Amino acid sequence: MLAQEWLRNARGVMDKIENTQMDNIKKAAEIMADAIGSGHWVHTFGCGHATLPIEEMYPRIGGFVGFHPIVELPLTFFTNITGQMGVQQFVFLERVEGYGVEIMKGYNFDPKDVMWMFSHTGINAVNIDVALEAKKRGMKLIVFGSAAEAKGKQTRHSSGKTIFDIADLVVDSCVPIQDASVPLKNHQDKVGPISTMGFVTMVWMTVTTVAEILADRGVKLFIHPSHNVPGDTTAKDRLDEALVEYKRRIAGV
Repeated sequence: MLAQEWLRNARGVMDKIENTQMDNIKKAAEIMADAIGSGHWVHTFGCGHATLPIEEMYPRIGGFVGFHPIVELPLTFFTNITGQMGVQQFVFLERVEGYGVEIMKGYNFDPKDVMWMFSHTGINAVNIDVALEAKKRGMKLIVFGSAAEAKGKQTRHSSGKTIFDIADLVVDSCVPIQDASVPLKNHQDKVGPISTMGFVTMVWMTVTTVAEILADRGVKLFIHPSHNVPGDTTAKDRLDEALVEYKRRIAGV
C-alpha cells in the first residue's frame, strides 16, 4: 500500500535526522537556551508549509514562553485556494524581494535574540530578506531545511545567496528536494510530501533539548499546560501565568 510506503519514507527521514543531525540540534538548542534564559526571544519565521512547524511549537500544549512566532498571513497556507489571498498570489509574494524587509519593520529585535527560520529549499526572496535583516540586527540565525538536497539550486535573491549561505547554523531536514515521496501509477508527480513531518520532528527534538538545558540550569519555564485533564484544578492558573510572562516579555519589561 502507498500508505505504508509514505510511512517508511517518513520514518527514514526521522531516522536520518537522528543519525546525522543530533550534534547540530544540540548546538541550536544551546544558542536558543542562552537567549531564552537571559530573557530574550527566539523569533521563528517561515513561508507556506514552513509556517506549520512555527504554529506547532508555540502557542501549544507542552510548549513554553520564549519562542515568538512571526507568521505573515499572506504567506501562510491558511488562505483561500483561489480568489483573495490565493495560491497564485502566495507563490508570487514569497518571491518578491523587499517584502521580507518590510515584514521585519513591524517588530522589535535585540542583538541577543535569535532568529530561527524554516525553509525547504532556501531560495525564495522573502526568507532571504528576513535572514539578511536578522543578521544586520546582530542576531544569530539558525536555519532548518533540506540544505544538502538544495545545494546548487539557484537563489531567487539579488544577493546571490540562499538562506543556508547566510545562516550561522544549519540543521538539515534530510528531506528529498522534491518533497513528495510516493510515486503514483500513470502520473508524473508524486504524492505524500514529508518535509512537514521532518520539520515538526526537528522542532520537538530541539525544543525539548532547550527545555532540558534550561531546567538543568535551574531556569523556570512557563509551560502551556493541557486544560483537558480531569482533576487538574490549576491548569488555568498555569496557563494564565504563562500568558502573563509572554505579555511581560513582549512589552520589554
